[in-house]
Order: sequence, then structure tokens, then C-alpha cells
Amino acid sequence: MKKSLTAIDLFCGAGGLTEGLRQAGFQVLAGNDFDEAAGATFAATHRDAKFLPGPVQQITAEDFLKASGLRRGELDCLVGGPPCQAFSVYNHQRGMHDERSQLFREYLRLVEGLYPRWVVMENVTGITSAGGGEAVRAIVNGLNRLGYRVEHQTLKAEDYGVPQERRRVVFIGNRVGFPIVWPSKTHGTSLGQEAFTTIQDAIGDLPLLMNGEDRGDLPYRHKAKGTYQKLLRGDSTVVKNHSAPRLGPINVERLKFIPQGGSWRDIPFELLPAGMKKAKRSDHTKRYGRMTWDGLSCTVLTKCDIHWGAYIHPDQDRAISVREAARIQSFPDWFQFEGSRTEQYVQVGNAVPPLLGRNIGEALIKAHSIDELYENEQELLAVG
Repeated sequence: MKKSLTAIDLFCGAGGLTEGLRQAGFQVLAGNDFDEAAGATFAATHRDAKFLPGPVQQITAEDFLKASGLRRGELDCLVGGPPCQAFSVYNHQRGMHDERSQLFREYLRLVEGLYPRWVVMENVTGITSAGGGEAVRAIVNGLNRLGYRVEHQTLKAEDYGVPQERRRVVFIGNRVGFPIVWPSKTHGTSLGQEAFTTIQDAIGDLPLLMNGEDRGDLPYRHKAKGTYQKLLRGDSTVVKNHSAPRLGPINVERLKFIPQGGSWRDIPFELLPAGMKKAKRSDHTKRYGRMTWDGLSCTVLTKCDIHWGAYIHPDQDRAISVREAARIQSFPDWFQFEGSRTEQYVQVGNAVPPLLGRNIGEALIKAHSIDELYENEQELLAVG
């Protein structure tokens, strides 16, 4: 049996990327994040990994080497997604002046200190335009100087079975001459691909909830239907983190007028928030949006706030729960989020969807297999 590839996860949050790599066959040895609630979730759900709390600026390569039991150069892969708010299109003051935009330099510092064979970094697509692309150039040039050949692509989460429109820029590189392999799309409309995972596929089996209702752990609504529900349920027998945020009476009244696929435009004018009464019909396209059972979700953010996007349940007059958001992010049901409900939403929204992480991990393993096959062929040719 081949030895599992090892990884360390920077800016790990609750552990979405760690979970994806684990599913792919990696052994994640350690993770770091400054968020205490996310760290509690990571520590509880990945007990084989050592969690190092605190700001990354205070963590040294030696700290990680001690936690992992490795020496410099022995780690297979360093992964991480530096906080993306500085680059997000939702941040209208985004740019390289934001101190959060410099956290990728901490990643480069630890790449130099750990000297892993592989590096993987992910971020929002806004990183390609913020500062005129300065961050992308700095990342690529910084890795090049450390001896890594690196490529970057924009990956769509829905292409890998995640029921959500989510775009992320992913950087993959290595210093050992392996080919860089990108994950093949598994879902879509092309021949041989599975159909996109829908909202019905994702959350159709979860219990009914009233607005503001919290009844603790609940039984499933019915038996799992379809591959996705079976995959995320695993051996779970109850649904956790499933409670509905309480919307005020005026919002509950507004929801009554919004059909599946509808939005704020369906709300009677007299019920609209004051600011939206002045909006053009082309503005705020996702606000007060209601999901459709046969469609994809919009990007899950750190607040599933109906004022921000299409986070209204398809046929229940309420916002989606943390568990529903987690299902849309492809977190398995055994994955319990710690902290307040607000902190739980943040953890889910900040995460790399585990299914996307799994496909990235499998691509790295495939690159190893290709290189090993090439080496074996060269050995056979030399003997012949």
C-alpha cells in the first residue's frame, strides 16, 4: 500500500479543504487559523491533525515542523486560502492597500520555511483584477523565486458536483518537476458528465422548519434520495446545525410574494425597503432571491442574509439554515460546526467546498502517478 501524501492547511478555517484532501487520500498533519470558533470546528472534525491557533504572522515553519514531525523538505503539500475579503467583488474598497491582501506573503514565507514538494493556494476571482493583477504576479513570481513552477486557473465548483455557482482561482505548483494536472470536470452538460447537482439533490431530505425555529438535532425528512444525499449523510442519523434565523414580520410578509426563482422585484412596491424603492429593476439582482429546486445556489457567503442574495428556501418562508448552507457547500452531515450561529455561517461561507478540494487532491495524486509511470518506463527502456 502506497504511503499517503501529507499536507498542512494554512488559513484552514473550519477545514473544508482539509476535508476534501482527506477524502482524496491525503494525511493532513496540521492546520492554522486565527478564528477561534473555526479552530474549534477544525480540531473537533480532524482529530488526526494538529491545530495551531493564532495569527499566521505568529506561526513559524518550525512550529509546523514540530507539530507534523517532519523535517524541512519532507512535506508533500502546503495548501491554503489567505483571507479573500480584500479581493472580493463585494468589497467596493478592495485592493492591495488592504492589509489582508498581504497575507499571501505569509504563505510564501512558510513555503520557504517548509519547502514542500507541492503548493496549492486558492482565492476569489477578484484577486486577478485587484491592484491591476499585482497580487497574482507577486504570488507567481514569489513561488518562482523559491524554485516552484506554478500555474493558475479559475475553477467552477458546480463542475465538480457542488450545487452552487462558485468561482475560485487556484494556484498549483511544485518544485520537483512533476506535471501539473488540473481536475477534470465531473458535472455539466457534456457527454459523459453527470448532471449538475441541484438544490433538490442537496437539501430536499432535510427537516421542515418554521421561521426562527430551533429544535436542536432532528431526524431526516425521508430516506436519502440520490447520490449526493447518500454521500453527505454517510452514517449520520440526525441533522445538526439546522435552525432557521428569525426574520422580522415585515420580511416574512415580503417573502409571501416571492416565487421560486423570484426576487425583490416580486415584492409589492409599498413593502420594499426604503433604499430599494429607488433602485432600478436591473439592480440588486440576487437580493430577496428565492432558490429553485431544480437550479443551483448562488455563492454561499459568510452571511446567508436575504438582503444580500438568493438565500430564501425554495418553498418555506425563511432563510436557509447553517446545515442547508453546509450541504450546498458539500460538507458531510457528521461535520458539526462550533460557535454561535453567526460564527457557523461565517465558517461555512469562508470554506473551500470539500468536493472541490477532493478533486484538487485527486489531481495531485494523479500527477504523482503520471510521474511514477514515466520513471518506470524510463527504467524499463534503460534495462532493455
